[in-house]
Amino acid sequence: MFEAFYGMMHTPFTRDLPPDALYASAEGEELGSRLRYAAERQWFAVVTGDCGTGKSTAIRRLHTQLDPATYQVLYVADSKLTPRHFYKALLAQLGCEAPFYRGDAKRQLHREIAVLRGVHRLRPVAIVDEAHLLDREMLEEGRFLLNVEMDSASPLALILVGQTELWDRLSRQAYKAIRQRIDLQCRVPYLDRAQTAAYVQTPLAYAGTTQAIFADSALDAIYRYSSGAARLINQVATHALLYGAQNGHRVLDEPLVTRVIQGELA
Repeated sequence: MFEAFYGMMHTPFTRDLPPDALYASAEGEELGSRLRYAAERQWFAVVTGDCGTGKSTAIRRLHTQLDPATYQVLYVADSKLTPRHFYKALLAQLGCEAPFYRGDAKRQLHREIAVLRGVHRLRPVAIVDEAHLLDREMLEEGRFLLNVEMDSASPLALILVGQTELWDRLSRQAYKAIRQRIDLQCRVPYLDRAQTAAYVQTPLAYAGTTQAIFADSALDAIYRYSSGAARLINQVATHALLYGAQNGHRVLDEPLVTRVIQGELA
């Protein structure tokens, strides 16, 4: 709808933008570098951040950066994940049907990973999203999965991704054994004002815009509303573009963005 009005070839601020069309802050680049190293070393990593700060985007970017000739990425996102369903999901992505019993499924997964590593020369990377929703049993199972050969080797990289409360839980005394097993802990931060402006301009450039659509004052309003949370930036920017196109505004200023926030997003 607004794409034609602003002369865009692609729709900005959508969830399915290609990774190279996404803004990456210096902190985001560092996070990606750390996660690639964790994948290479087959580490146990935990990525946390507040809702909407871009955790899933960081994982998408990581996936595209890992060479498929070297890595086999396995992805699981299930708020009701149990150990049995965890093994079932991983085995399914490896083209195998899981046995019913958890112990049998775990042993089969270890066998399949051994084939993956020994025959195909691939390093497995298992990513568990929404990990803040996992119960203690499932978190413990992740630790057990990594303990092979008398804990002298890790069969795969395991990356847990979740909201801030995941690390709050892991910091408790009851989770000490899991916490000590973690090799890398990363936090996805909010964007600052300058980063918010760059975040807005990056998908607009990908969309093919040749003019400055958001005035500096509009970017101020977007930052105040979003506090630098990527998801909220996407939300308000999209609503502002819709409103601007419907009302014939080629340039979006602070009053317009404020009107959209108060009328549509409050």
